[in-house]
Amino acid sequence: MSVALRNAQRAVPVRRAPLRRAVCALRAALGASRFDVGLVCASNALMQRLNGAYRQCPEPTDVLSFPFHQVAAGELPRPRCRDEYNLGDIFLGVEYIHQQCCETGEDFDDVLTVTAAHGLCHLLGYRHDTKPEWEQMYQKEAQILEELNRLTGSRLRPLTAGLF
Repeated sequence: MSVALRNAQRAVPVRRAPLRRAVCALRAALGASRFDVGLVCASNALMQRLNGAYRQCPEPTDVLSFPFHQVAAGELPRPRCRDEYNLGDIFLGVEYIHQQCCETGEDFDDVLTVTAAHGLCHLLGYRHDTKPEWEQMYQKEAQILEELNRLTGSRLRPLTAGLF
């Protein structure tokens, strides 16, 4: 299935092909290759509007995930027809992520990939509101990033390291 990637911002150049390949590999590591996923590279203004509308937090953020299915953490959706082979949409706050990378000196493309992995986990029901949920999500992120690292020679680590 496909990864539909749309760059809806102009502030930061995004290398779309490597990001799409990484998301495809992460989706495979999750066992969800059969499912479509939408990926939107968004500006701070768009992320602020979405975060305000859906999370009542009118500030830009790094990632927002909008699942097509409601599933328990670790479960794959059970589509009833072809149109339901969709995980949902991930909005990556690329402007926000880029600003953070400039402050920390981290590699923008690496952080973008790790943030996409985090968003994919959210599409599959993982959360990090409590310590047990965070531990479960962190473990899954580490697992899929380890697979991506094996394939690409990267050294990516989960986004939520040290949250609790």
